[in-house]
Amino acid sequence: MAFHGSHPYVFLGSRVSRVLQKLLHKRRSKRNTELPRITSRRTYDHSRLPPEIWHLIIREATFMAPDPLDTTNELSFLETTSLHLPAYCSAMRFKLALTLVSKRWNALAKPFLYEFVWISRAQQAKALAHTLLLEFVEGAGSSGRFIRRLHIETPVLERCAPADLHTILEYSRQLTVYTDHQSVQRNRYDIPTDPRCRPERLLSLLAHPRSQLRRLSWTNYDDQPFQQRMSPLQQMRTMRLEYLELSSCSPNFRSFFSDPTFTASHTGVVETPVQLPALKSLKVSLDNDMFATLATWGMPTLRNLSVVSADFGHAGPGFYQFLEAHGKLIKQLELGHSSSIVEEHYLTAPDRRATNDFSLVWMCPNVTELIFSADVEWHWESPDWIVPHVLLPYHPRVELIAIRDMHARITDALSMGLTGDGGPAFFPLLEQMSSLLRHEAFPALKYIRDLSVESTILRTRRPHPAVEKFWNKVLSQCQVRGVWLEDHVGVNITLRGLKRASLM
Repeated sequence: MAFHGSHPYVFLGSRVSRVLQKLLHKRRSKRNTELPRITSRRTYDHSRLPPEIWHLIIREATFMAPDPLDTTNELSFLETTSLHLPAYCSAMRFKLALTLVSKRWNALAKPFLYEFVWISRAQQAKALAHTLLLEFVEGAGSSGRFIRRLHIETPVLERCAPADLHTILEYSRQLTVYTDHQSVQRNRYDIPTDPRCRPERLLSLLAHPRSQLRRLSWTNYDDQPFQQRMSPLQQMRTMRLEYLELSSCSPNFRSFFSDPTFTASHTGVVETPVQLPALKSLKVSLDNDMFATLATWGMPTLRNLSVVSADFGHAGPGFYQFLEAHGKLIKQLELGHSSSIVEEHYLTAPDRRATNDFSLVWMCPNVTELIFSADVEWHWESPDWIVPHVLLPYHPRVELIAIRDMHARITDALSMGLTGDGGPAFFPLLEQMSSLLRHEAFPALKYIRDLSVESTILRTRRPHPAVEKFWNKVLSQCQVRGVWLEDHVGVNITLRGLKRASLM
């Protein structure tokens, strides 16, 4: 790695000196005493510093913002992570440079090099698995013990091999965050499955009795019964899990139409309810088999629920059983797409016991924050207004309504070839926003938040006149109702701000 003709130690040493000076300055301010100022490497021998100080120096020098190991602010679905692959790659290049300076620096920097691993290609997973296995064979101690966060997000044609993932998880027993965004290869049907690559086996490596997991995003790649796939969670005893995301990447749609009365007794497996005493946030695909099992789990601290998937499962018995068991705990509720295919007769079908009297208002009476998507077909409940979601046309306690994908609706309106002020193109979206402000629908409403970053850009960077006019109308209606209009980070949108953006 080139450093413009300078030795790596000189380049890195200067940066370390600045970090050390900063730490000493903080210490001097706290103790109110004079400490000698470090001016160069010649006046102070860095090698004399104890490992504890080196740990602080390297931590400061390699710090990423936001901290990928800090998950305290990611439990709410209103918060979006801002980790990006280019920033991660840049940080990794610097960490790698630290390990190449000397053997001592290699030992000091290696924990920081491995603490956050982002796999973006299948070859990276294979290389990491080979490295961890080789270190173990050589008796040098596997670097997997340093991995705290493992993030797997690859293109469709670059999915990781299950055998490589098994090796990585086998040597990464200190994980606190594991996320798989549908980036693991399915087991081929024409090849006998390696027992190590079965989904239950991979999950058991994460859910061992001493597991320190706080966040888990798990994808199911087959259509086995949900309780069988997730049975390893029964072995988890430490139970520090605060965030759980379950999604399905099944090769067929059996799971969507599975019998909701199916239980583990059909497979000969004795079902033991999973206990997740620390779980606060649950994000799950809409699968009745899945929800029927989740209804039996112990989740006493559950507060945030996100439900995403196709529409036809919303009124299923499993969803009903889950809400009957846990609905009263929910404070923040995110509902996936709601389209016109969800008909009123389906929600009240007489042949479905679970759908009779189905109402989120009384099943989730304590919801104060509602999140939904604007990029959907809207179901007309009445000729006069459009509900935010067919399952929740009103709620007496909702104080905040957050909207995703506003930019998609605005972009669609702009693509219609606007004439005049563009009013006709924005009329449906304006009516949808107006429906949220009806007092009889949401009498306790205080805030409306646009969660789309792209929408903020369209509104603040020389906005189209039609976009500016649309937001002016929405803001005026909010002011009449006494509701605050916010952007994606919760900052108030004001008339002055809209006017300033139009003049830029």
